[in-house]
Amino acid sequence: MPTLADIHTEADIKLLIDSFYDKVNQDELLAPIFNGVAHVNWATHLPTMYDFWSSLLLGTGRYRGRPFPKHLPLPVDATHFQRWLTLFRATVDEHFAGPKADEAKQRALSIATVFEYRIRQYNSLSIL
Repeated sequence: MPTLADIHTEADIKLLIDSFYDKVNQDELLAPIFNGVAHVNWATHLPTMYDFWSSLLLGTGRYRGRPFPKHLPLPVDATHFQRWLTLFRATVDEHFAGPKADEAKQRALSIATVFEYRIRQYNSLSIL
């Protein structure tokens, strides 16, 4: 079995993101959220995700957005974030190994944890 390379280039970021969202679009839990609820425009979303992960992992600083507010109105809970994280980790592990790959998985865990917590907090305040 060949040794996997680490994440080093923009091509690596593109491979990671394209492969990950291919999984998301085939997932029975996540695909309806992305496509049926959020109506994601993949032609614009994917390049935004390239910029986001390139900024995080390669330090390019290309991403300037605020990702959380777009997720706030979505009907998601811990189950959705766990599935997102599972798919992301599996995608990283299929294609990459090394410190940057580990960092990608750790950053995904942090993102999922914070987003899930903040959405849960928002929803608990909304019902009061």
